[in-house]
Amino acid sequence: MPEAIFAIPGDLRSPTGGYEYDRRLIELLPAFGVSVQHVALPASFPNPNAADIKTTAGLLNGHDEDATLLIDGLAYGAFPRPLLSQLKGRVIALVHHPLFLETGLPHARKVELKTCEGIALSRADHIIVTSRATGRILIENMAIDREMVTVAEPGTDPASRATGTGSPLHILAVGAVLPRKGYDLLVEALAPLTDLDWRLTIAGALDRHPAAVETVQSLIDKHKLNDRVVLAGKVVPATLQRYYESADLFVSASLFEGYGMVLAEAMARGLPIVTATGGAAGDTAGKAAALHVEAGNVEELTITLRRALTDKKLRDRLADAAWEAGRTLPTWHETARRVAAVILGLRP
Repeated sequence: MPEAIFAIPGDLRSPTGGYEYDRRLIELLPAFGVSVQHVALPASFPNPNAADIKTTAGLLNGHDEDATLLIDGLAYGAFPRPLLSQLKGRVIALVHHPLFLETGLPHARKVELKTCEGIALSRADHIIVTSRATGRILIENMAIDREMVTVAEPGTDPASRATGTGSPLHILAVGAVLPRKGYDLLVEALAPLTDLDWRLTIAGALDRHPAAVETVQSLIDKHKLNDRVVLAGKVVPATLQRYYESADLFVSASLFEGYGMVLAEAMARGLPIVTATGGAAGDTAGKAAALHVEAGNVEELTITLRRALTDKKLRDRLADAAWEAGRTLPTWHETARRVAAVILGLRP
């Protein structure tokens, strides 16, 4: 059976969409004729030091040259030229999210990452992206040949339809508290809406970016929303399922999404959605299922949230469209099939 060396930085158990994607591939690729060997790269990527680069070189060069290197873009985009030149055999890059588009980076670091990532991707034999939008970014901004790119969207597990809470209206947002997720903007947008009966649950890890958590909490305090907004932190799957089940509205204020797995999960449960359209989010949750707002526009988000919270017929229409769209989302088996086809040198 053909073998793939799947190189992933950090802790594979991390509760993010990217790591979930990687875990599912490791689980399912053997069913499509690809043996997978997971190689854990240093957690410092995309900001490795010299020792981490040396360690990475040793890890990646100790395998059979007939095996395919499948390298998560969180690490691969930060590979320097000397490391790229040492890679043996066929290399496939898996890009969840272009590194240079991470929120909060100094301009000089954005430029540095864009250059480094462009060089690394030009070395790859093929590139897998998790959305059409990410593919367009690589083609248009990094001069990557369209024929080099395959889209393998994340899968979505089947789920029962949410029943909601109704009173107060339960708003749900899911994802780690990071600057890119825009939770500070969401709190600011909800602050003028205290005349309405709503509660917000933010379900996502609180240990990834302490400064972002502090900012969000300070805004909650400032606007006296402690009785309305809950930072639930990382939750177990059963608890997250209960949050989805009880939600009346799903909201994403993210400034950029490589795909937006939580949006797909919300559609799979038939939830009406309000989403910022940064990156692929607008493609993932189309206009039939979601109200779209410009990423970073707090005033527009406030207006749109008021509309969604006060118009039940609108929420019902969005929910029905989301439920229908959720029935057509790719499964994880389809995702793995497409990735396996690339590894095997076939057309997906």
